[in-house]
Amino acid sequence: MISLRISNTSSPSVINMVVTAPCFFASSIFRVSTTEDCTSHSISFRLSPNVIITGNVLLNGKQRSTASRNISYVTQEDHLLGSLTVRETLTYSAHLRLPSTLTNSQINEVVETTTMKMGLEECAATKIGNWHSRGISGGEKRRLSIGLEMLTQPHLMFLDEPTSGLDSASAFFVIHALKNIALEGKIVICSIHQPSSFVFDLFDDLCLLSSGDTIYFGEAKAAIQFFSDAGFPCPTRRNPSDHFLRCVNSDFDKILSIRLQSQRDAGSPEAESSLNLTTQNIKEKLIEEYRNSAYSINTRKMIREITLVDGPGQSTSNLNMNEISWWKQLITLTNRSSVNMTRDLGYYWLRIVFLVVIALGAGIMFFNIGLSSSSILSRAKFYTYFFDFFLCLCVGGLPSFIEEWKVSYYERLNMHYGEGVFVFANFFSSFPFLVLAAVSSVAILCSMVKFHMGFSIFFYFFINMFFCISIMESITMTIALLVPNFLMGIGVSAAVIMFLTIASGLYRPLPELPNFFWRYPMSYISYTSWAVKGLYKNDMVGLEFEPIKPGQPKMKGEQVLATYFGVDSNQSKWWDLGAVLLLFLCHRVIFFMVLKYKDRVVWVWRKRWMKQSLEELGKRSSFRMERVIPSKRHQPLHSLSSQEGLTSPLQ
Repeated sequence: MISLRISNTSSPSVINMVVTAPCFFASSIFRVSTTEDCTSHSISFRLSPNVIITGNVLLNGKQRSTASRNISYVTQEDHLLGSLTVRETLTYSAHLRLPSTLTNSQINEVVETTTMKMGLEECAATKIGNWHSRGISGGEKRRLSIGLEMLTQPHLMFLDEPTSGLDSASAFFVIHALKNIALEGKIVICSIHQPSSFVFDLFDDLCLLSSGDTIYFGEAKAAIQFFSDAGFPCPTRRNPSDHFLRCVNSDFDKILSIRLQSQRDAGSPEAESSLNLTTQNIKEKLIEEYRNSAYSINTRKMIREITLVDGPGQSTSNLNMNEISWWKQLITLTNRSSVNMTRDLGYYWLRIVFLVVIALGAGIMFFNIGLSSSSILSRAKFYTYFFDFFLCLCVGGLPSFIEEWKVSYYERLNMHYGEGVFVFANFFSSFPFLVLAAVSSVAILCSMVKFHMGFSIFFYFFINMFFCISIMESITMTIALLVPNFLMGIGVSAAVIMFLTIASGLYRPLPELPNFFWRYPMSYISYTSWAVKGLYKNDMVGLEFEPIKPGQPKMKGEQVLATYFGVDSNQSKWWDLGAVLLLFLCHRVIFFMVLKYKDRVVWVWRKRWMKQSLEELGKRSSFRMERVIPSKRHQPLHSLSSQEGLTSPLQ
């Protein structure tokens, strides 16, 4: 038995829920007032933060937590990595969720069994598909999403509109797969809009809801007889689900009003003989009929019987999170992310190509920079050019990261693994690509521009660039978690990059920066200031430049640093590199904190805001004394008789 009450400021809407199960699930009683179908969301506690939910969730009459591996929830959207194949997706998910005591052969057996049950054998080796490669169909994606939840053999499954966006054939195959799951002893509950007649024939039980009121709950086949007994039989050659919705969905009245007006203008006799029967009248009659029917009496009786007996204990398939090794999860996530980054061209490969192009451009413009007096200014221009373009390219992988993060968010919401595992796996999988990006660009620059030569000089340049790219990756990913979409994320990330480079010393020496804010504290918390100082020292310390005027002694690199760039060469460049490393660790910690606590902070803030709003409304005398009037937004104005057919008594 599930009993909930959900409230929101939005206007009511029609909600349908289909129960497909061998009839262990007793009843569903909802009080819903929202603009979307939130039945499955409420049971699984996946409602948006601006919705208040109160009440109890009882399984077999006992208080149970829905945050259990014995209960699964499949969202309306498919959260899948497009670069992986169907079999790889199931295999990685199985390694993340199944106990570590299972061997690889046992896990592969579970994967193959799930693939066969969901009818995915033919496309098991096909990639799911992304922006640059075509993959499986929409129906196959839905069955794959369901198969991912079936890996742990949950006893209760909730699905939010599993046929949304599918054609009739794909929808039939999806529901047929759910029917087979239900016949194995599982409880499958899903919300479905406008099912076809073939899909409707697969239903075992039907719960029809409209604006939070229960219109009917019982066997799906008996619903036709119920509507007939209530005075609204289904016309011949009419899909029963369409007839039910037309009787209880007031949105059809808007279309009917236009149709009836057209008939009146044309002088049609049908319009004159139609009865003044609105959707609201039909709903009220159906609700009253159901309350007094044997279906409602039997349902309440079953609920009372279930609450008096102990329900079955936790199934053996209810896996404990502690049974899954943290190390195994880290290895699995790292492998999966590495495969995704390797196959997704937009994640790193295109950026590496662009970095090489920029490095070649900088190498051509500053080729063999030399040690002349003019090369001092050229060095400053080179670093400014390279840092500006180089760092801005770090935001190019934001769309690919957001796709991976959506999958991770869904998995962490289902307690597949924790935030720390994701952060470490993301860094380990991206490490080879970051090294390749840094070493390829630095090798081109050092060979063409010909800075201070030497292996230690090259190694320092490479390590410095590696940490700079890694920090920008962390900043970009953090911003992606905080902004609503990736377009805004790209803009905000680019703005943050340019903001941090202002205090880097590229445009103006650090001692000449305004002391307030830019010098203290920005030049200390900006990684670019430490990175640029280290690169200046790495390049110029130990060199001697030609004098500005002939006859003067050569200028040492230390003197140039102090005179033109305001850099103290007495401090070792390795201290600057250590500061960059420390800032890299700080940015990774910030990324982890945002990943872990963002939703909690938003939830607490919105809860406090809603509490204050309710208190302010309660103080208003007009709000306390005024009688609550239902919204008239969906009030019907015209009859339904003209669309019900010749055999319907509504005409």
